[in-house]
Amino acid sequence: MPSVLVLGIGNVLWADEGFGVRCVERLAQTTAFGPNVKVLDGGTQGLYLLPFLEEADALIVFDAVDYGLPAGTLKIVEDKDVPSFMGAKKMSLHQTGFQDVIATAQLMGYCPERLVLIGCQPVELEDYGGGLRDLVAARIDPAIEIAMQKLAEMGIHPIEGEGDTSNLADPSIMRSAYEDGRPSEEDACRTGDHRFFPESA
Repeated sequence: MPSVLVLGIGNVLWADEGFGVRCVERLAQTTAFGPNVKVLDGGTQGLYLLPFLEEADALIVFDAVDYGLPAGTLKIVEDKDVPSFMGAKKMSLHQTGFQDVIATAQLMGYCPERLVLIGCQPVELEDYGGGLRDLVAARIDPAIEIAMQKLAEMGIHPIEGEGDTSNLADPSIMRSAYEDGRPSEEDACRTGDHRFFPESA
């Protein structure tokens, strides 16, 4: 059996940029695999993810990617085409582009041979503190279905039991806790407080 890393990347604090993280969160909470499959919330760790790539024969990545397609569109890119699509647009200035992570792994000689990118076109990225938009949230389960199909092609199927959630983020920023406990736009300064950032001088 190949060793597979199922990775979600992005920043849950910037609306739809959290798509990849929410996908692995759902997958880990609902599906169990054998020890050869690691489901990991990679967040915005960038080059810190290199050791995980070194251990993997295959990599499946969930991410929000600006392909210039209609919002909510899922696009699957595989193998040699993945690096160029991962660099379509860096989702945030503070996040090392995953294209750079793959390029470094290739340079060091331990990039997984099999690469699958399951990307979703975001609706909104500029809402600091915002959650996934409904259109993007609705693509989580279809994206997971695609990942399950790719795993099945590698001969990997779920096993009985709960999934391993040890490689997810702190429970306080899981989707249910984060979005249900988030104040409204009227109560929180997410786009700028007019008292300090007036629209006109």
